[in-house]
Formats: sequence, C-alpha cells, structure tokens
Amino acid sequence: MPRSRRKSDLPVKTCATCGRPMQWRRKWAKVWDEVRHCSDRCRRMRNAPGRIPGVDGENTAGRDAFDR
Repeated sequence: MPRSRRKSDLPVKTCATCGRPMQWRRKWAKVWDEVRHCSDRCRRMRNAPGRIPGVDGENTAGRDAFDR
C-alpha cells in the first residue's frame, strides 16, 4: 500500500487576487497549472482591485456586517 502524503508536503500557490496561500486539492489535480484564484469570489473580483475587505491596506478594524 502506498504511503499517504502529509498536508505539509502538498504544493502551495498564492492567489492572484487576494494573495492568500492555497493548497493543492484533489479536484484541481488535472488543472493545477491553470489554477490562479482561490475561490469563485476572487475569480469574479480579479478585474476590480481593492474590492475584497482587508486586502491592499483597507482598514477593517472596528467594522462589523452593518458598518458601511
């Protein structure tokens, strides 16, 4: 029986939109070279920089879901 891989041994990429690290997933095995975004949200927001809270220096301290 083959040895299983540890999570720490899996490849890691950085999301092109938010800059967060994303780890290899089994469903991405065939297209890992093409994966650029960590989620559908980042893929949709790729042309609108600065729209994700907490990225690019936007201060979110003291804000909650009802603050604008």
